[in-house]
Amino acid sequence: MKILITGGAGFIGSAVIRHIIANTTHSVVNVDKLTYAANLTSLKEVDKNTRYCFYRVDICDHEQINCIFSTEQPDSVMHLAAESHVDRSIESPEVFINSNIFGTYVLLEAARKYWLQLDDKRKYTFRFHHISTDEVFGDLEFSHSFFNENTAYAPSSPYAASKASSDHLVRSWFRTFGLPIVITNCSNNYGPCQFPEKLIPLTILNALKGKLLPVYGSGNQVRDWLFVEDHAKALCNVLVNGVKGETYAVGGNNDKKNIEVVYAICDLLEELFPQGPYSLASGGSGFSTLVTFVEDRPGHDIRYAIDSSKIIQNLGWMAEESFESGIRKTVIWYLENMDWVREVEVDLESRSQMGIK
Repeated sequence: MKILITGGAGFIGSAVIRHIIANTTHSVVNVDKLTYAANLTSLKEVDKNTRYCFYRVDICDHEQINCIFSTEQPDSVMHLAAESHVDRSIESPEVFINSNIFGTYVLLEAARKYWLQLDDKRKYTFRFHHISTDEVFGDLEFSHSFFNENTAYAPSSPYAASKASSDHLVRSWFRTFGLPIVITNCSNNYGPCQFPEKLIPLTILNALKGKLLPVYGSGNQVRDWLFVEDHAKALCNVLVNGVKGETYAVGGNNDKKNIEVVYAICDLLEELFPQGPYSLASGGSGFSTLVTFVEDRPGHDIRYAIDSSKIIQNLGWMAEESFESGIRKTVIWYLENMDWVREVEVDLESRSQMGIK
């Protein structure tokens, strides 16, 4: 297949592209606006591959998106492009409404018009795979239940509401226009190449610099942690084997409190980075002493957890990494790839000086 992937320079998108190029014979058309959280460095290992090409295009641009469909003639779409940071959605919700809702609409319309002119065979095999989040389901609070494909939507943040809206748009294009779609809702991802404002890379990088490790509230918020490479495999499985019109919930089966995650990183750094100035081995007070509790953000959900039974039973996918193995791989990756981190930080500083968010 030739797969058009939006947001392919982002954290999850780049993992999907690396997986496809390394493990399949499919080709990839990467469409990305290159906002602050995107980084083409994450795709260095594939950017010279003949099965890969890149367009720097905003998915809200009707004309350019239509042109890409016409020029590249993709067999399927994987739609990952989205603004995704809750804190930023509280500060600037309009950006999320524009990218996540209007951008999805533009892409759906371009895909629909393109799909309608395909021959019967290609029309039958075409898929529009919309990648979403478990945050659309809201807050499980202190219950012992899990999100699944039938959970009612109850988003808490502007980010979650914008993603919920995009999910509804995608379903309506299937119901009204017959566009063959599949949707996945995933739990919290972590792993290599994640933008440093997210909890796990922020904790790792702050600890390495001897900076405070901020934890919202009491740190008792529970998340189901999914290693990004496991997620990439799940997404490719759904694209190829998923039933059109269906939704699949994808989780790591690794429920952890945020404070447990932060302390686990501190323990790993004590082992893997003993030369650090805060390391106990170096005579420091220990990385865990950098933990500081800060005022909770508005509308912060207490607990997310996913029941992945459907994708496990119907498609044969299951997360391979435990949290312990995945977080070790993640810490090691950041320790060994500080050049990637520095490039991201330089880009952020440059954007800040130009007034670009």
